[in-house]
Amino acid sequence: MAVMTEPVTALRAGAPYPLGAHWDGHGVNFALVAPHAHAVHLCLFDLDGVLELARLRMPACEDGVWHGYLDGAAPGQVYGYRVDGPYAPEQGRRFNPGKVLLDPYARMVIGEYRAQDGFLDQTPDGAGPNPFDNAAIALKAQVVHEPYDWGEDAPPRVAAGDTVLYELHVKGFTRLHPDVPPPLRGSYAAMMHPAVLDYLEQLGITTVSLMPVHFRADEMRLQQLGLSNYWGYSSIGFFAPETRYWSGRPGSTPIGEFRDMVKALHGRGLEVVLDVVYNHTAETDEFGPTLSLRGIDNALYYHLRPDNPALYENWTGCGNCLNLAEPRVLQLVMDSLRYWVQEMHVDGFRFDLAPELARNAQGFSSSAAFLAALRQDPVLARVKLIAEPWDIGPGGYQLGNFPPGWLEWNDGYRDTMRAFWLRPASSSRGAFAQRFAGSSDRFQKNGRLPTASVNFVTAHDGFTLRDLVSYDHKHNEANGEDNRDGHHANLSWNCGVEGATDNAEVLALRARLQRALLATLFFSQGTPMLLAGDDIGHSQGGNNNAYCQDNDLCWLDWRGADHGLFALTSELIALRRRYPALRHTGWYDGAARADGTADILWRGPDGAALDEAAWNRPGAICIRLGADPAHEPCLLLFNPQPEPVDFVLPTGAWRPVLSSAGDPVPAQETDGGMVVPAHAVLLLVTPNKNSSNDQNTLETT
Repeated sequence: MAVMTEPVTALRAGAPYPLGAHWDGHGVNFALVAPHAHAVHLCLFDLDGVLELARLRMPACEDGVWHGYLDGAAPGQVYGYRVDGPYAPEQGRRFNPGKVLLDPYARMVIGEYRAQDGFLDQTPDGAGPNPFDNAAIALKAQVVHEPYDWGEDAPPRVAAGDTVLYELHVKGFTRLHPDVPPPLRGSYAAMMHPAVLDYLEQLGITTVSLMPVHFRADEMRLQQLGLSNYWGYSSIGFFAPETRYWSGRPGSTPIGEFRDMVKALHGRGLEVVLDVVYNHTAETDEFGPTLSLRGIDNALYYHLRPDNPALYENWTGCGNCLNLAEPRVLQLVMDSLRYWVQEMHVDGFRFDLAPELARNAQGFSSSAAFLAALRQDPVLARVKLIAEPWDIGPGGYQLGNFPPGWLEWNDGYRDTMRAFWLRPASSSRGAFAQRFAGSSDRFQKNGRLPTASVNFVTAHDGFTLRDLVSYDHKHNEANGEDNRDGHHANLSWNCGVEGATDNAEVLALRARLQRALLATLFFSQGTPMLLAGDDIGHSQGGNNNAYCQDNDLCWLDWRGADHGLFALTSELIALRRRYPALRHTGWYDGAARADGTADILWRGPDGAALDEAAWNRPGAICIRLGADPAHEPCLLLFNPQPEPVDFVLPTGAWRPVLSSAGDPVPAQETDGGMVVPAHAVLLLVTPNKNSSNDQNTLETT
């Protein structure tokens, strides 16, 4: 760590590329995109980022990039920018040299945003720019140079058909883990503890999908309520890891500890996918704080209202939208993505509100600049790209409309499978089959495969699996919005005994429904995603929008874990891995083969083919998968009804392998019928002498 100790009076010109601050062994080159600015000053600070030591005018501007070189500067130097220009919100200009601004390319951020009027760019009455100088409290960047020995680390590159996603929060997953030393809990370091790695490996997932880890700034409203944006969807530093997830161990840094975590996960064969928020920033709307982009070049970075550039487009619901139709903004996002792949070794990204990233003046386009840039990029085209395919702008629901190479969260799968099991009278066999088989109505185009569908029953946004089967209504009272926030359309089942924990019959039914939903998820075609905590029965007390709850409501309760549910989840994942028919990567056609078999067969419980009326009714269904002679065919029996159902099985000798109800399955083969318990899934297989998987027993964790 170092700061300039000799008086500094001027910068020399330096170079406009690379953007950000880069040390070359002799000094640091600074480069900032601000094409509409009249002047830019580099501000140097002490190591704590409080005392402003020098203010140096950037000497050159080339193609809208202000740049300067500081001889003798070194890694550890803390800095920020003051950007001068017209203050004319009605024209989209919000320059205010009284505000110290964070470098958008900061690799390390010093400080933490605390909601104060000093961050507002205008006076409370809106009469003009806010004259308060916020230098002492502003977020600053620190020059970083951290070589890292990756050794033999290599991306696991899990095949699409083998991928099992596991969405988790770094802090929430480890904060209460009893086997992790208390000083490490809730940190990147905790994620690489052997107890955590062992758990992930035993569970059998392949890909850890981390909720946002970019440096964030919590909204003013939440801070005033004593809350925070726990989920992390309020990014302000696209290159900097969130320091709140750093253990602070002597000799470590947030960057180094994050890299250690990735390396450790890779060492167990696990991929790391980051949930990234490039659709908006923590500066929110015109009443939000000026932290970085707003003060650097507001009209360049954000979508402004055409009829009133003093206001922001709000297709995200978070107050603003980044404008990736601008080449320099697109460059910022692409540089950030490449940084996390090349320098931090992550294996892919889940893009929050992804349609916003592909919007231009005409709205969403599947050939937008951002999507085209990713497709041709030699680094990014090889990693996993996952879209949340909706935002709240016009035409914002784009499920199935992303280009080949993308995976997409499939909320249609979520809603259909919830209805099938929790409200079967409102569902149908046809809807279930469509989603079970990969949602061809959405994804069977442009060469895309069923793996493009990310199937999930729950995610961070909504009820946990335990709460889904336990609550009739959401309970978000702790969020400070009088329970008005959160989803209303995706509520749980009408259990009639909300939250009850002393009714054995109700508890048994809830357990059975959880297990049936999990079995359906892992036996469906597509890419399954499991929410961390659903494998151990985690509850959030009915809160289906716990984004601001950084407490034991969201932290996983490891001591209260449902070990039986974990064992079942692990077994389901192992079965999916063992039987290729359960993770078929092509589209089914149902056509009969020469030997009379088909790749998929749909039957009612009576063994008869389903006619149109049967497809449109709710009820139990039998599915036979697999016509590849190298692998065992699989038979799946789904009974969403509240009573047992007798199934007539297709021709063949079938060996029961698993019942989601938890009942022991018969050891012997059967060629006739099978009784499926209420609210349960059964898996049977036909042993195949040609298959390497031909075993009499299943080895499970």
